[in-house]
Amino acid sequence: MAFTGKATYTAGAGFPEIGEDVSDIVGIISPVETHLLDAIGDPMREAKSTYHEWLEDSLVPNKDAISDSSISDPDGETSFDVANGERFRVGDQIQTAGSEELMLVTGVTDNTITVVRGYAGTAPENIANGQAIHILGNAALEGDDKPAARFTNRIRCGNYTQIFTSSVEVSGTNIAASHLGVSNEMDYQKSERLRELIRDLENTVINGGQPSANPQGSGTVRRSMKGIIQSIATNVFRAGDTGFPSGTGLDEAKINYVLRQIWENSSGNVDLIVVGGYQKRKINSFLTASRSFGPADSTYTDMVSVYESDFGVCRIITSRWVPQDAVLLLDSSRISVLPMAGRSFHFKPLASSGDYECGQLIGEYTLEFKNEAAHGVIRDLAVS
Repeated sequence: MAFTGKATYTAGAGFPEIGEDVSDIVGIISPVETHLLDAIGDPMREAKSTYHEWLEDSLVPNKDAISDSSISDPDGETSFDVANGERFRVGDQIQTAGSEELMLVTGVTDNTITVVRGYAGTAPENIANGQAIHILGNAALEGDDKPAARFTNRIRCGNYTQIFTSSVEVSGTNIAASHLGVSNEMDYQKSERLRELIRDLENTVINGGQPSANPQGSGTVRRSMKGIIQSIATNVFRAGDTGFPSGTGLDEAKINYVLRQIWENSSGNVDLIVVGGYQKRKINSFLTASRSFGPADSTYTDMVSVYESDFGVCRIITSRWVPQDAVLLLDSSRISVLPMAGRSFHFKPLASSGDYECGQLIGEYTLEFKNEAAHGVIRDLAVS
């Protein structure tokens, strides 16, 4: 018999009685993938409070900037103001960005430093207000006393937990009845609501924000976690910004620019690039011009899953919940999604007051996002 694609049924005389052929699997069309959570993986610990905290530290900075609009002799000025004088010590060799000239610091008074221009035989070059200064290192005197101790202060960072919940209610008749494709209606409803909650958790991890007032929550203010996009403050780049590669379309120049900025200014090791569908297709197009196929090839491949640059090897993750104009560049070793202790997703049966069974799926989670300067985001990219 030819395949018709239909289930055969009839109760007519002379025909066998055949029931509808329904597969014992229910197809779900709604998107439920959580690729970012899968990439981050399960945490090694739990949050112990509704405000989860961690400590962050940094090294003593070796970069500053000239902050002096009164410079009158750009290639001969021997004393000028900087933004942070405490970063300099007598004996430091310094060099302005883009210059071959070396200078030696001979005095530091508040935010004013005195230098020897053209140190080590280099030629003096023009300096300007706002120019970056790199501190190469300090040359100590032989037999000199110890320098004044310098240190950085550890800072406490944190994020609030957010409760995710959904209720399940199934009538007694529904439980007793036989269903096509479902062996137990209560278990099926639990499974579906859990899928929805995990989907919403990934969406919130990416896009969530905290209320500006009473972020700890109250009887009238809901407690919510701050997501990745709102947590990134240092490395936020927008198409069209001064100094950022031109154009609004995503290309390698923009990806490499951000990777380089993160590499230069932090110890971050970006290993995840997270994008929506449109920007993923733009990344795939990076290799379009160099692809070749033989006459016998029957498969056309147009996908980039890993991007390797001078600044790291990045796995590319596609998430439906990343804004279409955005690209996230993340160090996954500094990201965790933690449940509150004893509050990972679970089902809590509730008392029934009638002919039904009911309960509640509950989970309480927070995002631990360490060293926000080790991550980056590009916004305002073209989406068509």
